Amino acid sequence: MYPKDFYYTKDHEWIQVKGDTGVVGVTDFAQSHLGDIVYIELPKIGTKVKYRQILGTIESVKAVADIYSPVSGEVVEVNEELSNTPELINQDPHGKGWIAKIKIADDSELQNLMTASEYEKFIEGQK
Repeated sequence: MYPKDFYYTKDHEWIQVKGDTGVVGVTDFAQSHLGDIVYIELPKIGTKVKYRQILGTIESVKAVADIYSPVSGEVVEVNEELSNTPELINQDPHGKGWIAKIKIADDSELQNLMTASEYEKFIEGQK
């Protein structure tokens, strides 16, 4: 269910590393618990973020949730499609529902994250 080439946080974000850049989004577990997503506040391109710093927020019919950066770095791209169609996060959280791309400042921070199998065990305890 969870892509094996992604890393995961305990806050339910994922990152897929491509070279020195990470594509960031929220997991299927997160979107299913949030319910229908109606708005997303995207970070600004050029924003410098630190590991576990707030990257943006997601608003659903149930709640508002913070999105935390899984790594330190600089936002180099955001998924502008989410401004008009935030429900892409519900429909394809590990694909078209990506949120931002971050140029990774310190790839050793990836060691703080979970593999897909570790994340699946982690969420088993949260159901």
